[in-house]
Amino acid sequence: MHLKGEGVEKEEADIIKDEVLVASPPASVSPILASDTPAAQRETPKTSVTCRNQSKSRSKLGKDEKNTCTKQDSVPALQGTIVASNANSGKPVNRKNNEQQMLQIKGTGKILQGKTETNGNTVPIHPPEDIKVGPHNKEDANKVAKRRKPVTVDTFKAKTSLEALKLSIRQLKWKEFPVGRRSACDIYWHGVSFHDNDNIISGQVNKFPGMIEMLRKINLTRAVRTMQELFPEEYNFYPRSWILPEEYQLFSTQISLAKDSDVSQKPTFIIKPDGGSQGDGIYLIRDPGDLRVIAGSHNKQSVVQEYIHKPLLIDKLKFDIRLYVLVKSLEPLEIYIAKEGLSRFCTEPYQEPSQKNLSHVFMHLTNYSLNVQSGNFVHSDSLSSGSKRTFSSVLYRLASKGVDIKKVWSDIISLVIKTVIALVPELKVYYQADIPPGKPGPTCFQILGFDILLMKNLKPVLLEVNANPSMRIEHEQEVSPGVFEYVPSPVDEEVKVGVIRDTLRLMDPAQRKSLTSYPEHQQEEMLGSPVRGTGEEGRVLPSMCLKQVFPKYTKQFSYLRIVERITALFLRFLGVKGNMRLGPTGFRTFIRNCKLSNSHFSMATVDILYIDITRRWASMLPDSREAGMGLQAFVEAFFYLAQRRFKSLPLREQVVSLLEVCEAQLENQGRGDPGGALPEDSTSTRRSVSCSRTQPGRTQHPHHMSTSAPGQALSAPQLCSPATPRRASSQDYRLHQRLRPTHKGNVEN
Repeated sequence: MHLKGEGVEKEEADIIKDEVLVASPPASVSPILASDTPAAQRETPKTSVTCRNQSKSRSKLGKDEKNTCTKQDSVPALQGTIVASNANSGKPVNRKNNEQQMLQIKGTGKILQGKTETNGNTVPIHPPEDIKVGPHNKEDANKVAKRRKPVTVDTFKAKTSLEALKLSIRQLKWKEFPVGRRSACDIYWHGVSFHDNDNIISGQVNKFPGMIEMLRKINLTRAVRTMQELFPEEYNFYPRSWILPEEYQLFSTQISLAKDSDVSQKPTFIIKPDGGSQGDGIYLIRDPGDLRVIAGSHNKQSVVQEYIHKPLLIDKLKFDIRLYVLVKSLEPLEIYIAKEGLSRFCTEPYQEPSQKNLSHVFMHLTNYSLNVQSGNFVHSDSLSSGSKRTFSSVLYRLASKGVDIKKVWSDIISLVIKTVIALVPELKVYYQADIPPGKPGPTCFQILGFDILLMKNLKPVLLEVNANPSMRIEHEQEVSPGVFEYVPSPVDEEVKVGVIRDTLRLMDPAQRKSLTSYPEHQQEEMLGSPVRGTGEEGRVLPSMCLKQVFPKYTKQFSYLRIVERITALFLRFLGVKGNMRLGPTGFRTFIRNCKLSNSHFSMATVDILYIDITRRWASMLPDSREAGMGLQAFVEAFFYLAQRRFKSLPLREQVVSLLEVCEAQLENQGRGDPGGALPEDSTSTRRSVSCSRTQPGRTQHPHHMSTSAPGQALSAPQLCSPATPRRASSQDYRLHQRLRPTHKGNVEN
């Protein structure tokens, strides 16, 4: 990766390596120390969850049907209030022993004098070095803790994550509302989307508006492609992809030319349905001709990607990594990565793809939902064996062979941050559409599932990102022919309960307020350091399993956020709050206010550009309900304007230069209305509108239009003869009607 041209890859690797998420290999290569994990604390991991009626045979259950499970080694009952260890003896608090005083806490995630109490156990309190703690401060803290009400969590729509969520809430000593609540809850845990519950006007929801749409295969590909245009070397972790059916001819032509130039090339491609999940509909091909059956059909939109034919193998098996990433907020952008993940193995020894083995899904596809159906799938109670293992166990194997696992983690962190940065621009558009500025609404956070493949050279490759990663902590097991039971999965519980629990800890409303008064490094210490107990309940408790990577590494990645600056312009000129499409008037306003038109680039040309790009994107998005220019179309128009004005520069420098021009013009206009109100008087506005009339119709692609001289300054719009306000208004309305593309009705999947 290159930061502003040079020297970035080494600098980034050095900085990230300083705080790598992995322990030293001799102790454990797990990002969380082995002794810190819940599984290590249990004597018998396979009995970590005891399911009621487990011995009762029954027919196979549906996906969402499950037994009620309780933790066998549940946390001992604790006091309902904070009690000093010497309180019962009636002795006064010894001031000299303040720092070592032991407190007994009910609940988790409460901040008291600089530390986080975890899992309701006896915890030593160590205040930050620069905070003086006296007896009166401890008394005040005790009173606050006594008065504090438990955090409330609405789990009514939690669906498949319910069991792990229940365990997490129980460990935190929070209050669950399994059937909803009339009054507002602090946190709403949805199973599918932001809209699972309607009319939530406060609290926090574990889904972002638009995240499901953004993480469909096609939209993710388009978002990454935009970044690849600007930063081709930084975004080379995503396989070369084509969108079907619209790019079928391009795909077929490019592959034919490649084969003609090098006969030895025998590439393989993997086809992924746009809305597919759990491996449904995925297959491999070696010839573009096999795709002809779906050419021209919008009902079978897919992404075709180059197949990674040299993956890293362990035990001769191909595997991928499921990492959990928390996007805590969009503004400011906050990203956390779980220090532990899952490694999911194929169930058939890997061979490079050939025409004979393309259909062997157990060899080529790592999806758990597919391989679990194989007779070779191994359910193991061990965290380091079987068809599903912890990622740390894989890192340990690699470290034993001399692999630099710190470099592996550094590359994965970089991949995650860059991917989220690519998603953020359009997520902001969705967010303001559902929760416009000034409108009551909840704040949002979300856990994403990143599927990553390690190549033979240890380079990580992004396969896809899941908006709703599975959080099940049990699996179905056939105990007799046709009879299935739900059995606890120690590996899933090890990883997923920690991710949910610590996500809740980070979103604790009281804790978030408490942490804001401390510097960032103290916040991380208070949340993330391991806490030890003593005595009967003394044991090593897990540290935070979520590690902040952004804004922590802002300096290394902030230069990638160019498209977010373009999005800020787009949102400024949308006009109507909650809208997601820019109309022709808003686009002209953008051109005028940023002074991008002149005698060589008239407002008539602006209208032609708007028509051409908007209609083309409307044909690519047949399910779009709204007319107008979406963000992706606006970004394309912005790139065209940048290339037109700054011909002699590389694309990235062209875009940045035009951004600086636009931002400077808007700043000079006195920071006009965010909704896109015009700073010009109404007369001049009407005149410029009346001058820009043009007959819509089929036009050439904007990239083929005439351009101005390199570096030529664009002056203010040229005004023609005055026109009456009524005539201008009427023409503006007629033009808007002509420019509106028609769309088919949309049916959600």
